[in-house]
Amino acid sequence: MLKTLGEMLFGGSCFLCRGKAEALLCAACDMDLPRLSTGTGPELCPRCALASPAGAICGRCLTQPPSYDATHAALAYGFPADVLIQALKFRGELALAPFLGDILSKCIFMDNVACIVPVPLSAERLRSRGYNQALEIARRVSAVAGTRLAPELCERSRDTATQMDLPLEERAKNVRGAFHCPGIVSGTVAVLDDVMTTGATLDEMAATLKRAGAGRVVNWVVARTPQLRV
Repeated sequence: MLKTLGEMLFGGSCFLCRGKAEALLCAACDMDLPRLSTGTGPELCPRCALASPAGAICGRCLTQPPSYDATHAALAYGFPADVLIQALKFRGELALAPFLGDILSKCIFMDNVACIVPVPLSAERLRSRGYNQALEIARRVSAVAGTRLAPELCERSRDTATQMDLPLEERAKNVRGAFHCPGIVSGTVAVLDDVMTTGATLDEMAATLKRAGAGRVVNWVVARTPQLRV
C-alpha cells in the first residue's frame, strides 16, 4: 500500500499539531490557515494586497505608486502560516516548500507572465543558509503553472541587513541598489517571495527589472503582513 506524503515525511502526523494526518497538515490545521483568497476576509488593493474598500487601488498606491504593478498573496502572515514559513526559512524544513508553493499556485493570476524570478539571496546569505526558500517555493509554482523559472534574470549585488531586523522606515534604504540584472529582461515578470511586509524589497527588485526592460512586474507572495508600506 502506498504511503501518503504526510506518512513519508512526518510519519503520518500533522506538522503543526502532531495529530494524525494524510498530508503535511491535518484537515483542522489546514482550515486554520489564514487564506486571503476565500472571499471571507477584507477586500484587497490589487497593487499591494493590503485591505482596501471595495478592492480598489488604495490611497497609498495612488499617491506613491510602487514599481510593481500587482500583488497576489495566498495567506495573511499570522498563525499558523508564520510557523510554516519560519520553519522553512530558518529550520531547513524543505518539505514545506512544495506545500506552500501549491497554496500560492491556487491564487495567482497568470497575467501573461513570461517567467518567475524568485527574490535572490546574497552569496553570503546563501552560503550561510544553504538554500533560498523563495527559489524552493518557486520550483513548485513553476511546475504547477507551467511557467519558466528564471532565477538568473536578477541577482543580489550586495549583502544587506535582514529586513525583519530593521525598523520599517529603514527598509527601503537598506535594499536600495541591492539588485542587478545581468541581461535584458522583457515581457511580464512574476517576482516570487515568501513574505511581503513593507514591500521595499519587491519594490526595489521591480524597479531593477523594469530598468532592464521588463514591461510589467507582479508579485507572487505566500504571505502578506498587515503592515502599511512606508
